[in-house]
Amino acid sequence: MDIEDERRFREFVGARSKALLQTAYLLTGDWEHSRDLVQSALAGLARRWGQLAEPGRAEAYARKAIYHAHVDRTRRLSWRRERTTATVPDTPADLSDPADLVASRQDVIAALRKLPPGQRAVVVLRYFEDRTDEDIAEVLGISTGTVRSQRFKALKALRVTVGSDLKEETAW
Repeated sequence: MDIEDERRFREFVGARSKALLQTAYLLTGDWEHSRDLVQSALAGLARRWGQLAEPGRAEAYARKAIYHAHVDRTRRLSWRRERTTATVPDTPADLSDPADLVASRQDVIAALRKLPPGQRAVVVLRYFEDRTDEDIAEVLGISTGTVRSQRFKALKALRVTVGSDLKEETAW
């Protein structure tokens, strides 16, 4: 990597690392694991920075690396993920109190953690990053039909788990 490439890479990291970290946290629910995912994605990107055909696609490369690393790690550790849960109330909490709003967000994060990695990635990309089905399919390397079916299954599971009326186009 020459000096100019290094400067551009440092600018990219400074500008986009926070957004990458937030996305990784939504995928993992763990700040430490999120930092590890982002760091490994950026390390891989740094190794290939000079070879990128389109430097404007660097963020897409980094995001794809984060999603795939998370899915791979989750598959390796899936047999250790068994957790007990409390009974979910039949009605959603009254959100007039700010503390209830925080609790509700924590419920949604907990419900996201229970989703399989592929469904979680689709939900995060669609509702947190506001990406289209085509964009999600490109990032994850799956068909748009798979994106739609994964989103449908994820929203169905979230409705059951959180016990709220999540709409198809709800913004997180």
